Amino acid sequence: MVRKIARGLLILLSLVVAFIAIQAFRYRDTIQRVFLGGVHVHEVVPPEIPANLPRPAILVFSKTNAFRHEEAIPAANALFQRIARDRGWGYFQTESGAAFRPEILSRFDAVVFNNVSGDVFTSQQQSALKWWIGQGGGFLGIHAAGDNSHEGWKWYTDQLIGAHFTMHTMKPQFQPATVHVENPGHPVNAGLPASWRRTEEWYSFAASPRAKRYGVLLTVDEKTYNPEGMFGKDLRMGADHPVVWWHCEGRGRVVYSALGHRAEAYAEPEYQRLLANAVGWAARTGGDECNKESR
Repeated sequence: MVRKIARGLLILLSLVVAFIAIQAFRYRDTIQRVFLGGVHVHEVVPPEIPANLPRPAILVFSKTNAFRHEEAIPAANALFQRIARDRGWGYFQTESGAAFRPEILSRFDAVVFNNVSGDVFTSQQQSALKWWIGQGGGFLGIHAAGDNSHEGWKWYTDQLIGAHFTMHTMKPQFQPATVHVENPGHPVNAGLPASWRRTEEWYSFAASPRAKRYGVLLTVDEKTYNPEGMFGKDLRMGADHPVVWWHCEGRGRVVYSALGHRAEAYAEPEYQRLLANAVGWAARTGGDECNKESR
């Protein structure tokens, strides 16, 4: 009897191990991206850019070497394509880091990092983006573009984004909350209501970028949702919890938005307006900020 029980337990254990092995193989890419430091794929052959690209032009980049927002990325790409079409702008979308060369970037006025995650560039490509922004290129980073998968690139997290991601909400992950406009006179906030309710995976950061004199555009009201992360981690930043901000990087204009995890975000009229305003401002179609070297 004891032998039969032991044999049964051994068979059950074998089945569990086999199931785990099958699932690990099936989801090996996701496991590598999320739990094992991501992948490190770096393209070297640049994509072919249309010869007759009108200006201003935006380059929408959505490469992911860490977690991939499978639904949000195509929704955001479609939104920016529509914005460019409606305004008569040039538009090009790629997931190739090899597009980040001075001669290619010089053909664009703004770059959108659409939920970009992980180690996506060679050192030369990093240098090209940094140089181009300093010379007046515009940058708009969305959601995962400011998460902790970018911590290996110090200039990017410390200066371009300007804040270090700590964790996002998990109790529950997606929650409705109220956001408030901080600077209604800034072009990125043009046409937005003073506040509105929206559902998001709310990011928290180690410190507000306001301490670096970056301009806060939107804050989230922590009294309107549960700022709690995994294992009960307290994600409160206090009264100053920015979710969208801007600054000048050299002569370049930079906007970062922590909003945009779900595809539904890109169908929200308020968020559509904010992103359209942000990419237009970054591309220097309005406002007089960042016309002189600031760093």
